[in-house]
Amino acid sequence: MGSSWLCFSLSFLLVLHGTFAQQRYQQQQGQCQLNRLNPQEPTVRIQAEAGVTELWDSNNQQFQCAGVSLIRHVIQSRGMLLPSYLNTPMLTYVEQGRGFYGILNSGCPETFQSSQQFQQGERGAGSRLQDRHQRIGQFRQGDIIAFPAGAAHWAYNEGNEELVLVVFEDSGNNANQLDQTSRRFFIAGNPQQGEQQQGQQQGARGLRREQFQSGNVFSGFESELLAEAFGVDIETARKLQGQNDQRGHIVNIERGLRVVRPPFSQEQEEREERREQGQYGPLMNGIEETICSAKVRQNIDNPARADVYNPQAGRFTTVNSFTLPILSFLRLSAARGVLYKNSIMAPLWVTNAHSVIYITRGEARIQIVDHRGQAVLDDRVRRGQVVIVPQNYAVVKHAENEPCEWVAFNTNDNAMFNTLSGRTSAIRGLPVDVIANSYQISRDEAMRLKFNRDETLIFRASERSRSSERIAAA
Repeated sequence: MGSSWLCFSLSFLLVLHGTFAQQRYQQQQGQCQLNRLNPQEPTVRIQAEAGVTELWDSNNQQFQCAGVSLIRHVIQSRGMLLPSYLNTPMLTYVEQGRGFYGILNSGCPETFQSSQQFQQGERGAGSRLQDRHQRIGQFRQGDIIAFPAGAAHWAYNEGNEELVLVVFEDSGNNANQLDQTSRRFFIAGNPQQGEQQQGQQQGARGLRREQFQSGNVFSGFESELLAEAFGVDIETARKLQGQNDQRGHIVNIERGLRVVRPPFSQEQEEREERREQGQYGPLMNGIEETICSAKVRQNIDNPARADVYNPQAGRFTTVNSFTLPILSFLRLSAARGVLYKNSIMAPLWVTNAHSVIYITRGEARIQIVDHRGQAVLDDRVRRGQVVIVPQNYAVVKHAENEPCEWVAFNTNDNAMFNTLSGRTSAIRGLPVDVIANSYQISRDEAMRLKFNRDETLIFRASERSRSSERIAAA
């Protein structure tokens, strides 16, 4: 009985996975005929009261191929990104700053509650204002935060520096039943047209821009109906619609945001990181992990969490459905890479996902090769630029004159890659005679080709390579 049930479960999962893959393929059929890739920068800039949002061109063929979009929020100190929800799942990387956030799902318990006195005289002297709401989470630089499709969320910058959030949205995901465009629905405020980096945009770009320049979902209802639905007066209903709100989608909280939340210390953060590394036992038992209690945040900047580490060359860290189980529901994953100066990340291809690489520091020379053996990208990519690597395209990264750091977003919850050089590579797995006859080289040359690199993923560049770079620069 047990083995039959296991076989049925595995078969069901394989069929389900095949259905999702087929859906993504049908959505993107004909979009990945790419002859040339280019580093991408934001094309639209939307200004708000307490920050700015920059949008990459999701109508670009490279983004269309991957079925994804990317935006960047820059939020000032004491600024709050108003509550909204999307038709797609998304991953957010905290590039800079710290703060806290909330994720709202109808039916989840209001576990954060208080009866403390906030302000005397606000409702009469000595009155006690009680609040209850769904849980709130802290975040800091280096965190990856997972947001399910349709879950309303908000974020607040409680630090003294600007908060920079890089948001990856997967419109090709099976959770999206609309078209290939990511749509954001605000449930508060009245986002207004702001400063624009380039001229008027058309099509999908125009639609994405309008998400931050139009009213919230309440503005389309009649005020009287809203007043009746909430049991409030007409004036309050109109404020709910944001009719006279000119602050935009990021607003300033002058006295700071006062919400019920537990204290958060560095010691608590370190304890949580040790727990993530398995020092305090398993993270879950498969029972208590529900959508309401699921862990949605993990830090990938901590060097101690690196999956691959070379003290001479750099490190590589992943977050997937094994380390953050909610990603199996979102079908997304992420990775963090750090290359030291004069270091190389082995040529590789991702077998089951598209990758979106966002450079967070420095620059690197990146080459991408397609199935025809042609280089569709050979360029130096710098901080703030994005490169999209379609599934199975081979890619190599080389940090030449300065270190390079990046975060990669993947369209699979357990993105897998195969390397072309190194100890675990495809070449290392071939017999020496196969290598010699395939490349028309001697057995000695085949042995050197196969065994010269004992590292797995990240290499220190040779002196010969550095001399070639200096000659090319000259």
